[in-house]
Amino acid sequence: MALQWVPPHLPLSHTTMLTSPIPIFSAAYDRRRVGSQRWVPRRPTLAARCIKVVEGEERSEVSVGKREGGGAWGKVSAVLFDMDGVLCNSEEASRMAAVDVFRELGVEVTSEDFVPFMGTGEANFLGGVASVKGVQGFDTDAAKKRFFEIYIDKYAKPNSGIGFPGALELVTACKSIGLKVAVASSADRVKVDANLTAAGLPISLFDAVVSADAFENLKPAPDIFLAASKILNVPPSECIVIEDALAGLQAAKAAKMRCIVVTTTLSVEVLATAGPSLIRKEIGNISLDDILAGGSGLHNDEMAQGTSDIHAISQASLVAIKKEAQDAFHFGGLQATRRDAFRYASLGIAFSCLFFAISNYKAMQYASPKALWNLIFGVRAPNLEQKEGELWYNRIQQLVNYISDLETKGNAVRVSEFPARLDWLNTAPLQLRRDLTGKVVLLDFWTYCCINCMHVLPDLEFLEKKYKDMPFVVVGVHSAKFDNEKDLEAIRNAVLRYGITHPVVNDGDMYLWRELGVNSWPTFAIIGPNGNLIAQVSGEGHRKDLDDLVEAALLYYGRKKLLDNRQLPIRLEKDNDPRLPTSPLKFPGKLAVDTINNRLFISDSNHNRIVVTDLQGNFIVQIGSSGEEGLQDGNFEDATFNRPQGLAYNTKKNVLYVADTENHALREIDFVDERVRTLAGNGTKGSDYKGGGRGTSQLLNSPWDVCFDPANEKVFIAMAGQHQIWEYNTSDGTTKAFSGDGYERNLNGQSSTSTSFAQPSGMSLSSDVKVAYIADSESSSIRMLDLKTGGSRLLAGGDPFFSENLFKFGDHDGTGPEVLLQHPLGVCCGQDGQVYVADSYNHKIKTLDPSTKQVRTLAGTGKAGFKDGTPLTAQLSEPAGIVQAGNGRLYIADTNNSLIRYIDLLQGEAQVLTLELKGVQPPPPKTKTMKRLRKRLSADTKIISVNGGAAKEGNLHLMISVPDGYHFSKEARSKYSVETEPENAVVIEPSDGVVGPEGSAILHFRRDSPSTSLAIINCKVYYCKEDEVCLYQSLAFQVPFEDEKPDATPAEISLQYTKMQPEEFDKESELLCNIVQSSAVLLASPVRTVWSIRVLQCPCSCSSTDR
Repeated sequence: MALQWVPPHLPLSHTTMLTSPIPIFSAAYDRRRVGSQRWVPRRPTLAARCIKVVEGEERSEVSVGKREGGGAWGKVSAVLFDMDGVLCNSEEASRMAAVDVFRELGVEVTSEDFVPFMGTGEANFLGGVASVKGVQGFDTDAAKKRFFEIYIDKYAKPNSGIGFPGALELVTACKSIGLKVAVASSADRVKVDANLTAAGLPISLFDAVVSADAFENLKPAPDIFLAASKILNVPPSECIVIEDALAGLQAAKAAKMRCIVVTTTLSVEVLATAGPSLIRKEIGNISLDDILAGGSGLHNDEMAQGTSDIHAISQASLVAIKKEAQDAFHFGGLQATRRDAFRYASLGIAFSCLFFAISNYKAMQYASPKALWNLIFGVRAPNLEQKEGELWYNRIQQLVNYISDLETKGNAVRVSEFPARLDWLNTAPLQLRRDLTGKVVLLDFWTYCCINCMHVLPDLEFLEKKYKDMPFVVVGVHSAKFDNEKDLEAIRNAVLRYGITHPVVNDGDMYLWRELGVNSWPTFAIIGPNGNLIAQVSGEGHRKDLDDLVEAALLYYGRKKLLDNRQLPIRLEKDNDPRLPTSPLKFPGKLAVDTINNRLFISDSNHNRIVVTDLQGNFIVQIGSSGEEGLQDGNFEDATFNRPQGLAYNTKKNVLYVADTENHALREIDFVDERVRTLAGNGTKGSDYKGGGRGTSQLLNSPWDVCFDPANEKVFIAMAGQHQIWEYNTSDGTTKAFSGDGYERNLNGQSSTSTSFAQPSGMSLSSDVKVAYIADSESSSIRMLDLKTGGSRLLAGGDPFFSENLFKFGDHDGTGPEVLLQHPLGVCCGQDGQVYVADSYNHKIKTLDPSTKQVRTLAGTGKAGFKDGTPLTAQLSEPAGIVQAGNGRLYIADTNNSLIRYIDLLQGEAQVLTLELKGVQPPPPKTKTMKRLRKRLSADTKIISVNGGAAKEGNLHLMISVPDGYHFSKEARSKYSVETEPENAVVIEPSDGVVGPEGSAILHFRRDSPSTSLAIINCKVYYCKEDEVCLYQSLAFQVPFEDEKPDATPAEISLQYTKMQPEEFDKESELLCNIVQSSAVLLASPVRTVWSIRVLQCPCSCSSTDR
């Protein structure tokens, strides 16, 4: 759910950002689109004037401004402003901040020590004094970082008035006559931004901002000024520099630019020795006359005695220049002066910002000064980039050193206490200083609508299992985006739906969010046992980083004896809800109908199955009877799903397509053969935004809904995880992107590449199969997708003007963009041409007329609940699926009520009623126990024994390599399983799984018995040589554990097998190889035998596409 504007040429981010763009309308832009036309405002050209130099006039002792060989002042097209000492009265403040830095280091310096290094950049500014003072081991980067922290926190607070009088006026005046303006400073960008903000100078006022970050050579080298000249597309000879330091003046002369200096830092005598073009006291004393013509006389009386201007310009010439600069421009019959244009454009900017802030007040509630700080300077975190070949223990030690450095230097931020008024789930109310002291705490800032937050739940579960018996706890901090998500009961349902077992706090007022400066979902904050913030990480895909940080924290604080492993007062919500064990359905997501055979298909999402009834609710069959999560093809009894959502029925083939959401897969249920097979995806979340692969090799990302186009035999997929619409071609088995560029926004365009979606979660085809209606949940809008071009247009809801604004939501009927919806998840095109919308977070069903864009409420009161009756008095709870049957009934998946509701549209006085499900039972409860050794190893199994040691717990690192020229089979996934003896002596998680594409897997073990025990890691490995042979091998890693030693550190045990060479071929090998190649069903079955590795070389020659 990304809410930050991202230019199309940048890579995608997996983080949901909250910074919404503010539109700026200014005549300073080089171009603007007006309809289909491009407007390029004419910039008045300041022609070079031949300004006569008065000869023979008596000059004072100090002669300034004389160009080489005399001559005219020349053409001026741009003004380059230094920052410190010119725009901002910050030189003394910078020196004081630097004094503070050295004081912390125990080095006594004065502000005067820094004067010789002014204008040379922070590294030279600080490093120069350190060198003079003989500071040993001076860390310039660390000093710079601390300098910025002190300077911005203490000396350059926003609107603190450090701007020089007249700075804003001069910049504005220059722009008003058509001059380009830029900031060209030797300071780092963070300081430039902070200073301009503190001085009340909007960054948008400047055509360019050039800072020291990208340059190796700073002033007095000319690089910064030459770069600004290039960015502005103005020759150096037409640039005027305004400086205060000798280094800046020398840099301007080296760049062959004219330079006006001000005496805010150095005296006239010192500056005059370097030969400036003109000297003024400060920026408020510089006039347009000085800039355009070299000045007609000095403006500072006290300086007139020591300096004199060698340039003279006739007043007529100056007036002519100013007149030309202010000449009226014409655009389409409108006439105005440049000054008027700038005045009204500035007013337009102010009003547009005010309008945006007011109309998007919901987005503004997430902003905080701390969040702004974090955006500019980054958050506290170590360098988590892992170097290639870096050993695991080296990385952990680096993180331990980082934490040690943080604690010993006293730089750690102390996290505020949880407010007492907050509501908690899965636990009694917790206090950081009372209940969580002595524990490493991971705060997960999430909101339950966010797809990215859903994606990280398996990572959190992994960490909770791995550190189950250690002083580590995950706390979910629910920071709601939508109004409905602030409701405690709604969050409780989300906790139950997602199977969350860690404590969750409802931070509806965003207190903790603002305190830590969070600006995206999800964000993780790791807190030490003393309440200090260790690190802050945002986005998906950080399981290993979080794992390593937690492990390092436990090691460091364990050595300091600061850990406390007392139990928390956990009270799981799932144990307090009597409905769940007996409810026939559990959070049903989507529906589909078979109008010919009068069947209703129900996606019983949290029972991980598909239920089929007739239209009266009588049970017919279920697919996935165990209720267990999994990705297994096969018959209706053995097949497994993982939180399935969207359904679409193919009448011709009697096939049901399933969006198997948390398996990231598209599945097919064949009612003729009564079998389930996977069409695309393999259980791994994808990040491919184009697609084109065949079968399960093409990865998907949280498919949420599907619809079937019978004319073209295509399945369209609402890919919520990456904000696109995809298509699956049933004829050739390819899956690829159809519409959407992958950026999360509400952007409508004429083609697939100019369109963007925001977590599309529902879709339905029109009766003529020319368009699809999309429930774009995160933009709270209903969109229409052209199935020919891939372009889209907005029908109702959402922000029609700012595509990045995903905070325009509410509950308001009306027409088109005036409509307010709240996270709609379901949509259905009815038989009457009306579009029925499941407005999920408003707990309503609404109708949309596609031709008039009129929206009205059909059913629901707007409050979550359960009540049958007339449509406008009935209550629903987050309905997510909706479909119409041939009998005129509108069926509704009332998700949080775990019921199916219906409305008889053909009846005169329609009622909202509950469908009685007769014969539908919840799956039988199953208990998982650790497998014990019960199979003999075959004679050809390769056995590898590895000592398990005496540690109570640790990790088993499985690493298998194949010979050169071979690769692990993509069709037949290599798998492992675990067996132990005695049965419950060792708990190893995961107990079974798939070997990674590089032949690796990590298993965590914990011993429940201190006595000796044995674990065997069982594997079947399939690997191939391209276009030649496919091989199979069986391995058994035997891991005997010794008597446990209480003081033993957690073990890291390597299970390696690196020399897999093909063995002699035999008939049995040939048979098994043929089975491997031809039977996807066999390969998909769980591996339960011992890790035996037998190499089978097939005599057949087959490519990967043949297998």
